[in-house]
Amino acid sequence: VALHVALAFPDLYEIATSHFGIQILYSILNNENDILAERVFAPATDMEALLREKKVSLFSLESKTPLKKFDIIGFSLLYELNYTNMLNMLDLSGIPFFTHARGNIDPFIIAGGPCMCNPEPIADFFDAIVVGDGEAVILQMADDWKQWRKKSTRDRHSLLKSWSQIKGVYIPSFFEYPPSGRGPRRLISKQADRQYVERAVVPDLNDVSSPQLPIIPFGKPIHDRLRMEIARGCTRGCRFCQAGMIYRPVRERHPQRIVSSIERLLTATGYEDISLLSLSTGDYSCIARLMEQIMAFGETDHVAISLPSLRAGSLTPELMELIRRVRKTGFTIAPEAGSQRLRDVINKNITEEDIMSGSGSAFRAGWTRVKLYFMLGLPTETMEDVQAIPDLVGRIRERYRDIAAKKDRKRLSIAVGTSSFVPKPFTPFQWVGQDRLESLREKQQLLKQKLRIPGVEYRWHDVQTSLLEAVFARGDRRLGAVMLRALQKGCRLDGWAEHFRYDLWMEAFREAGLEPVFYANRVRAEGEILPWEHIDIGVSKSYLWREYQRALRGEDPPDCRTQCAGCGVQKSWGGGLCP
Repeated sequence: VALHVALAFPDLYEIATSHFGIQILYSILNNENDILAERVFAPATDMEALLREKKVSLFSLESKTPLKKFDIIGFSLLYELNYTNMLNMLDLSGIPFFTHARGNIDPFIIAGGPCMCNPEPIADFFDAIVVGDGEAVILQMADDWKQWRKKSTRDRHSLLKSWSQIKGVYIPSFFEYPPSGRGPRRLISKQADRQYVERAVVPDLNDVSSPQLPIIPFGKPIHDRLRMEIARGCTRGCRFCQAGMIYRPVRERHPQRIVSSIERLLTATGYEDISLLSLSTGDYSCIARLMEQIMAFGETDHVAISLPSLRAGSLTPELMELIRRVRKTGFTIAPEAGSQRLRDVINKNITEEDIMSGSGSAFRAGWTRVKLYFMLGLPTETMEDVQAIPDLVGRIRERYRDIAAKKDRKRLSIAVGTSSFVPKPFTPFQWVGQDRLESLREKQQLLKQKLRIPGVEYRWHDVQTSLLEAVFARGDRRLGAVMLRALQKGCRLDGWAEHFRYDLWMEAFREAGLEPVFYANRVRAEGEILPWEHIDIGVSKSYLWREYQRALRGEDPPDCRTQCAGCGVQKSWGGGLCP
C-alpha cells in the first residue's frame, strides 16, 4: 500500500474498541485500495512494564507493526484525562513528544475528536489537528500525503502547509503568541490568510456509510452491541452541553438506509443488541416509523433496541409501546437538575411532570430499574437546588411504588448518579468558573445522607478528576509542560480511579508554576481573549454570551427546528437556513 495509518485511542482495550469514531475512520480508510489502517490502544500498566522491560516498542493490534514505522498516527481525543495516555503511547513508541523535534523518518502525529475544539493544551505535541467531522477531511489529508511522498525532495513543513489549506485542519506550529506586551495574547497565524480554523462538516450523513464490517472484540467491551448513528447534532440548546453546540446543525440519516444497514450488520456480526446513536434520539423526525421497520425483522429474533439518549419530554406512549415489544435494555432519564428553576437556567426544557411520567411509563412497560442523572455545581446552583434532587426522587418512588404486581414490588429501583459540572469551550457557560472542590464535596455529602432511601442507589463522580477536566478543557499551551511532568511522575490512566494520582498532578502544577484554579475556577470576563479564539466551530461568540445572560435570567431560547436562534451556524451552509 502507499499509506500506512495507525488509528490510536488512548485508553484500555475495553473502552477503546467501543469507540464508534475509530470504527468509522477504519472503514473509510481500509475501503481505499492503497491505504492500510490499523488500530493501537493504550496498554494497561502490567503490559507497559513488560514493554519497557523487554525494550519492545508499542505496536499495532492487527500486524504488530511498531508505531514508529507508520506513516501517520491519528489519535481520537474524547476525554481530557486521556492526555497522559497519549503521551505515554508516544513515549513507548520512541517518537519525540514535540512536533519541532520530529524528522523525516518520524510519522506524522495528528489528532481529532471533540476535545479538539480547544486543542491548545496539547497543541505542541501534534503536527496537525482536525477540528470537526473527521470523515470530511481524512481522505483529503491522505491524498496530500501520497502526493508529498512522491516528491524527490520533501520536508515535513511542505506537507503541513498543504494540509493547512484543508478546511478543518489546524497546524499548531503555524500559530504563535505575539510577544508579551504587544497587543492581546491571542494566537496569531503565520499565514496571513489563515487566521481562523473553520470546523469541517459532513453536510449529509447519507453520504457517509456506516462501518461495513465492524470488528468483533475478543474480550467484552464496555459497549458490546451493534451501534448505528441515526443523526448528528441537536437543536435543544442545553447551555452546559458542548456536543449540542459543536455538532450543529442537525443532520439525519434516511430511515431506509438505517434499516438496510442494520439488517446487513446483524447478519455480519451476530449481535443481538442495537444502539441507535444520536445526541437526542427521540428527536429523530421519524423515530416511530424507524422503530417499526426495525421491529419487522428484530422482534422475531428477540433483538434488543437501546435508545441511549432519550429526553423525558420525547417519550410518547407510541414510542414506549414499541420499545416494550422487544427485550429491554437500560432506561435512563437525565433531568440534570432537581429544581425547575435550575433546569430553566441550563435550558434543559423539561418539566417535573415530564420526568415523573417518563419514569412511570418505563415502570408500566416492564422496566424495574430507572436511572436518573444529575449535575452538581451548575451555574447559580444553591443548596436548595441540591435538596430538590432527593425530593424529586422521593416523589417518583412514592407515586410508582405500587405500579408493579405484588411479587415484583421489591424489584422496582431508582439509580441516581451525579457528576460535577465542567465548563466547556463553545458553550454559553464557557465563561463560568467551576464550583470549588469543597463545595462539590459538601453537596455530595448532602445527597449521600438524603438518598438513603429503600430502593434507591446513589453513585457520584470524583470531584478531583472533574477539576482536571475543567483545567484542560479551558487551558492554554502552557499546560503541555504540566502534562509532561505528570507523566514523568507516573500519571497515566487518569480516568481510572485505581490509577488516578491527584497528589502527583498537584506537584506537576507547582513545579510548572501554574495554578489549577486559574483555569478551572476563575470566572472569565466578557471581553477576555479565550485560548480557543482562533477556532471557528460555526457558533458565534456573541450568541454564546447572549445565551449566558439569558440563562442568568432563566429565559428559554427557541428550538432550532421551529425558529432560528441566530447562533451563526447558517454561514457554514452558504448563508441559507440550516437543514
